[in-house]
Amino acid sequence: MRFGIAGNLEKKELPEVVERLMVRFNNEHVQYVLHADMAKGLRGKIDKSLLRQAPVVSEQKLPGTCDILISLGGDGTILRMARLVSGQSTPILGINLGKLGFLAEVSIEELDECLSEIIRGEYTVENRMMLQARIGKSKINVHALNDIVLHQTGSSRTFSVKTFVNGEFLSKFIGDGIIIATPTGSTAYALSNGGPIVTPTNQLILISPICPHTLTARTVVVSEESIITLKIETATGKIHFASDGQQQALLMPPVEINIERSPRATRLVKRKNRSYYDVLRRKLNWGKDARNA
Repeated sequence: MRFGIAGNLEKKELPEVVERLMVRFNNEHVQYVLHADMAKGLRGKIDKSLLRQAPVVSEQKLPGTCDILISLGGDGTILRMARLVSGQSTPILGINLGKLGFLAEVSIEELDECLSEIIRGEYTVENRMMLQARIGKSKINVHALNDIVLHQTGSSRTFSVKTFVNGEFLSKFIGDGIIIATPTGSTAYALSNGGPIVTPTNQLILISPICPHTLTARTVVVSEESIITLKIETATGKIHFASDGQQQALLMPPVEINIERSPRATRLVKRKNRSYYDVLRRKLNWGKDARNA
């Protein structure tokens, strides 16, 4: 088994964790490769001789040269890695160097134990559905693991989004925007917008209007096979389009966006002794008395 190691250079813990991984893999004769940009950014921050002998590959070649990609950072790092490796289905192991981290469920303290389990083959791989969006007549599809979001820039005024499901008119949502989310994304922006928590192995799509002016407007859950069309005819400014909060564009109305399930999927490495409900309870502090905080 060969591991790939990639991480967020903005995390102060990154140099220590990368060095720790390299030392262990070298001692146990476990193969690994480093993300080239990360390795470059770590120069002067970890042992020179250790870094000099480490195999380094470019971001484009990384998915094809490892069996499991270790993502060091937070959920944002995993989202970026997911789009990178989804075309080749490389499983991702998320190590949380951030704060909440629904996707990166393994903490630094659990790292050694988790790696031992993986090396012994004691792990599972969970498939997570993704979305793809196409803007207007473009032939380019943008992929997302969490969500596709539209909202207005440079103005506090609302705008309307005509929403269709499989060509059938659903509603004209008037508000601050709209979120189209996967089950994985149900615990991201959609959750803070009042949407439901959906267990991530479900196959469905959430349509969640942002701060709608109609109080009865709520998140709508549709089949994974649905094609969602969003039409924005007018707005006081440009519309901000974001895929997983990272791939972004400014759109000038009138504009039409078509969103559906992506043929790609993200594969996440999971520990056998931990369920999604364990993660929910721990991350959301369910069952804890806030008065004792």
